Amino acid sequence: MQELERILTQGRNAMEAGEFSAAIRMFRKAAGITPREPEIHLLLGEALSEEGNLPAAVESFTRARELDPDNLEILYALGDACFEEGKSEEARKWYREILEKDEKQADAWVSLGLVHFHRESMEEARECYRKALELEPDSPFALNCMGDVQVVMGNEKEALSSFRRVIQLDPDDPQGHYNLAEMYYDAGELESAERECRETLRLDPDFTFAYLTLGNIRLDRENPREALASFEEFLEREKSPGAADIRGEVAAVVEGLKSELSQ
Repeated sequence: MQELERILTQGRNAMEAGEFSAAIRMFRKAAGITPREPEIHLLLGEALSEEGNLPAAVESFTRARELDPDNLEILYALGDACFEEGKSEEARKWYREILEKDEKQADAWVSLGLVHFHRESMEEARECYRKALELEPDSPFALNCMGDVQVVMGNEKEALSSFRRVIQLDPDDPQGHYNLAEMYYDAGELESAERECRETLRLDPDFTFAYLTLGNIRLDRENPREALASFEEFLEREKSPGAADIRGEVAAVVEGLKSELSQ
């Protein structure tokens, strides 16, 4: 057992250091020693997910669930991995299962709402977020998502109120600052939009879409060199499969700016 604990500690330390391949090796070794321990399969799935291997992560989370079907943390992990993989129906199933076990899980209501949101079912998404906020009125996660659906539904005043409430509750929430940046940008308030983008990136330098918005702000301010730097930073950091189309569009803008600046 001491050997198993040593391996798990090495795996957790590797995860914290961002060394996901090393963590995967450790957790697979641990699973070979104790194949029926759900926590090990959960840890392995988390490492695989961080490395970007979502199908293998789902496989590990599924094994963990087989061993511990009532573990809500495992069900959340399954739902989130399926959602990130683009399998919204499977994600919906796992979030529903969480709520069948405990209908007061506010985060599950928000996650279910996100599935509806990405299916463009805005009324259903808003209802899920409303239920989450009934359970946790001060949840930044739920307030950010409620603001997003309010924007899409044309309720800008309510959306702005939601995002500002997030910052009141948690001034260090990068998503809240980014949502405000987007609202200010759409309203043509470029100074406020840039301020919120910079705050987003101060809190989370890997918040890739803040670089994209910052690039657009700089283009609107006719600062092509600074815009180019922001767009290149976006391309350098944003590697997720779901952003492939946007990456292509930004890459075309970068080439156009480089051509313009070389003349």
